[in-house]
Amino acid sequence: MKELSHLDDEGRARMVDISEKPIQQRIAKARGFIKLQSETINLIKQNLIKKGDVLTVAEIAGVQAAKTTSSLIPLCHPLQITQVKVKTDINENGIEINSFVKCTGQTGVEMEALTAVSMALLTIYDMCKAVDKNMIIENIYLVEKIKK
Repeated sequence: MKELSHLDDEGRARMVDISEKPIQQRIAKARGFIKLQSETINLIKQNLIKKGDVLTVAEIAGVQAAKTTSSLIPLCHPLQITQVKVKTDINENGIEINSFVKCTGQTGVEMEALTAVSMALLTIYDMCKAVDKNMIIENIYLVEKIKK
């Protein structure tokens, strides 16, 4: 197992110095899922959730979250993100969220991709909590991390 790079010589948390790392194109993809009751899925499909268009709001929340990840996670570097995509897909059991984040920089965008998915799922939860008390957010994970 690799040593943790976010610890100093005395074992305290620190932000990693990336100044010597090369500038590269960085891409990360993440995914997550929220289980919903079939009645909730039907309300979303018909755009009858009282708080509004669940899928569009969740996608926008995911984009916004990716752009502000460094203000949410203490040791993340602020990044110049060049692209964020958040896509919602409804199936018979709930909604899958996929994110794609890209930047040109010295560190990866995996935290931004994971944050985008997490916030999109939390937004769905918030918008549907009045009609579905059995929602389950699950399986948030990094699908792919690329540097070129």
